[in-house]
Amino acid sequence: MNIDSIKNGYVIDHIKAGRAMRIYELLHLNDLDCQVAIITNAKSKKTGTKDIIKIDRDIPINLDALGFIDHNTTVNIVKNDKIVEKKKLSLPEKIVNLATCSNPRCITSSEKTLDQIFILTDKENEVYRCKYCEMSLKKKQ
Repeated sequence: MNIDSIKNGYVIDHIKAGRAMRIYELLHLNDLDCQVAIITNAKSKKTGTKDIIKIDRDIPINLDALGFIDHNTTVNIVKNDKIVEKKKLSLPEKIVNLATCSNPRCITSSEKTLDQIFILTDKENEVYRCKYCEMSLKKKQ
């Protein structure tokens, strides 16, 4: 398998196996006119297998969204063929429009223009609560 190196862009590494397509969709990578490589089930010494995404363009990336999907992910920033920075992610304290409240009585059910905002209330169990009605959202593994 031959995948070109990145000149300027990102290598999103250590993605839990099977989650790369969710990140691809979330970041709207299909809308880009540059090279994007998705490597699934790559060998990993730490976890056995992992996914990797390589993006050959400097684009804005929502690190909170990536942290919500998989907070063990690493984002490597590449400039002039060299990794210039590595960002380790964590669970974001707040997520906006990454999940929807399941409470039919929540104001977001009737006010469709309101942002869906969830606040991290239990980091250990990865539980978020709706800002408006406090309905619990357990992050899906």
